[in-house]
Amino acid sequence: MTTASDHYDRLLAAHYTWMLGGDVAAVARDQARLLNDLDVRPGATGTLAVDLGCGPGPQSLALAELGFSPILAIDTSQPLLDEITDLTDRAGHASAIRPIHADVRDALAAHTQPASVSAVVCMGDTLTHLPSKDDVAALLRDAARCLATNGQLVLTYRDLTRPLTGTDRFLPVRATDERIMTCFLEYVDVDTVMVHDLIHTRLGTHGLRTSAVTPNSVSAPPG
Repeated sequence: MTTASDHYDRLLAAHYTWMLGGDVAAVARDQARLLNDLDVRPGATGTLAVDLGCGPGPQSLALAELGFSPILAIDTSQPLLDEITDLTDRAGHASAIRPIHADVRDALAAHTQPASVSAVVCMGDTLTHLPSKDDVAALLRDAARCLATNGQLVLTYRDLTRPLTGTDRFLPVRATDERIMTCFLEYVDVDTVMVHDLIHTRLGTHGLRTSAVTPNSVSAPPG
């Protein structure tokens, strides 16, 4: 079974920004609107925020746009953290966003003090990438420890609690002329879903066009 970290290193990191639509800044604007609608803003609790499983940085950028600083952008994928550095330089938020290469399960305990953080966000599929429900519970305890009074925790995740069957297990992600991505879900047991990412890339050789598929898998607790 492939871990989430290995899966990103071997396959997904190279395609992640494309998977989001290719424009992280546009995704960040949408995320800023979402967080603003949830009243996630700097205030009496301070301006320190943490983005767990930050990927290429849409939530980190959104937090910066809302006025948080510093923002600890935490991920296990160094290539994605490098993308954040390039993007924040162009967006003018280099001083606000601090990329940290770390496991999200240990990051809050290692990089924050009790009652010091105004907002913690853990969005996308980060929670469902954790190996077990115990890891999820531990992360929530760490978030409760580090959040200031009236600090906010924002969680989003794919709902995997209802098993899909047949062709419903194939989830289209994105398709362009040069690349197609599909997820295939395999329900292993009550606590585990195997997510197989299938990426077809069009290749050209002397005028011929062929297709290559790169499968990989990662386990995910259904929730």
